[in-house]
Amino acid sequence: MAAPLMQRTVFIVSDSTGITAETFSHSVLSQFEQFEFEQIRMPFIDSAQKASEAAQRINRCAQEQNQTPLVFSTLVDPEIALVIRQANCTFLDLFGTFVQHIETALGVKPSHSIGRSHMGGLSKQYHNRIEAINFSLAHDDGQFVHGLEQADVILVGVSRCGKTPTSLYLAMQYAIKAANFPLIPEDFDRGSLPATLAPFRRKLFGLSIQPTRLAEVRNERRPNSQYASLKQCRHEVASAERLMRMEGIPWLSTTTKSIEEISTKVLEEVGLNRRAY
Repeated sequence: MAAPLMQRTVFIVSDSTGITAETFSHSVLSQFEQFEFEQIRMPFIDSAQKASEAAQRINRCAQEQNQTPLVFSTLVDPEIALVIRQANCTFLDLFGTFVQHIETALGVKPSHSIGRSHMGGLSKQYHNRIEAINFSLAHDDGQFVHGLEQADVILVGVSRCGKTPTSLYLAMQYAIKAANFPLIPEDFDRGSLPATLAPFRRKLFGLSIQPTRLAEVRNERRPNSQYASLKQCRHEVASAERLMRMEGIPWLSTTTKSIEEISTKVLEEVGLNRRAY
């Protein structure tokens, strides 16, 4: 019998949303399979008073559990960070660890401005993300074919293979205008891509999935239907992969991959992995 997982509390402390620290902590902590981590987010710690209250909470946790919690911090202000650093914790400074080295490399001092990575509606990057999200929603599942020339990438594949979540992730995280288009039995019978997609062949990227997994996903939506039957799923997946090979469309299977992995591969294959900040 497997040993029970050890428990540990992790605080995510940030002067903004905490998304950066949380994402980094997930990646690092996933390497410690013997533990189960309870994560507590503490966003918008942007004053000495808030930092003091956060430190008190961390200290209470350490006392109650008789062990020091881990703290992942993206606090920019050194004085605010110092308040948390002095709490009874293992303090992991994701900004301070790198800023000094980058300062030396660039030869300039950092601004230490709070919230610079999340400037909201004031930034061009934010505006681009909103535009990309709206585009991806409008061009989801082939429902709107006008404007495809504006797409950075067009995902193709059978229904329920992961096209929509990948499109939205690309839009939200990278401001990529991602349309997606379903491959359907009529396309397989015809043996060619829909005429709508022909002018944009260089923008196409295919997603596939193992038939057994596809049947599971479809059964959640339409139980016991022909659409969700394993036989139908096998036919559609085999036909879609054959069509993508014939048309020279790069593709991958989403079966065992996360949205992040799928999106990274799409960016790499389509040549969209360079972005300015």
